Amino acid sequence: MQGILLVNLGSPKTPTAKDVKPYLGEFLMDKRVIDMPYILRALLVKGIILNTRPKKSAAAYQKIWWEDGSPLVVISERQQKKVQAQLDIPVVLAMRYGEPSIKTGLQELNNKGVDDVLMIPLYPQFAMATTETIDVLTEEVRKKYFPQMKVKSFPAFYNRPEYINALAHSIQNHLEGFDYDHLLFSYHGVPERHIRKSDITKSHCQLDGKCCVTASKAHDFCYRHQCLETTKQVVEKLNIPADKYSTSFQSRLGPDKWLQPPTDETVNGLAERGIKKLAVVTPAFVADCLETLEEIGMEAHEEFIHHGGEEFRAIPCINEDDLWIDALVTWINEWRNR
Repeated sequence: MQGILLVNLGSPKTPTAKDVKPYLGEFLMDKRVIDMPYILRALLVKGIILNTRPKKSAAAYQKIWWEDGSPLVVISERQQKKVQAQLDIPVVLAMRYGEPSIKTGLQELNNKGVDDVLMIPLYPQFAMATTETIDVLTEEVRKKYFPQMKVKSFPAFYNRPEYINALAHSIQNHLEGFDYDHLLFSYHGVPERHIRKSDITKSHCQLDGKCCVTASKAHDFCYRHQCLETTKQVVEKLNIPADKYSTSFQSRLGPDKWLQPPTDETVNGLAERGIKKLAVVTPAFVADCLETLEEIGMEAHEEFIHHGGEEFRAIPCINEDDLWIDALVTWINEWRNR
């Protein structure tokens, strides 16, 4: 029997330091998130970060928390229900960190008699710290607990026409009535070394401005290329002129060199250059979360105004958009009819 497992990042149970601490611990101790030797990672995460950051992160979560829970979890649950409503096979939701876990999700499918699973990481672009860690953990859980199951992972969908259509349509709808000067595509950042580690050719990714626009098999697993390609396809679809948009990367952590340019510096620079009306979209996410609602919707908004901007619009993620749900259903049916 066939079944679907949708997997997103996850969230603390509550916006309190007590619940944020174990969530951050699980997240940051993942060797594909902080990719350093275990001892160094443990010293950094358990010795420093978990003693200082949970309280600050909890305060940020409190700003965006909904009455019915974490926005990311609530939206993901709504997505799952909408997809399930269009299908006659089980559709289950899991989270990479926290609950419901991937093991819980596979157990639910197993209990329903499912032995053939399409697992969809809810990330448009491939990255070590998102898609890859989901793939690896799912396979580990499958082998250990559900060896009879067959699990196929759906690849990055950053350039699938159904996704581009849904994203472009959503952006267009949320820009209605807003005569913006500039549209910023802000993607979650990653350290530059993650790009090189994901290069299957071991030589293509030079991060020199040329490699991402030069055809290569490396692009199948290159987060930077896939982000730039998402931007390119959306602006082409919406006919946005080259001088009215740009791409940046947010959410830096630690002293390492991350993808450039940083969103915070870009937002401030745009305001200082005379951009008065700025819209920001976050296409690395399909559900609004801390990084979109607080980091962009609140912090970036405040900084833009502080540096001379006048109007700021944070464009919501595609969330429960009907075209996005239709895209998921289309891909699932393609798999079912393979």
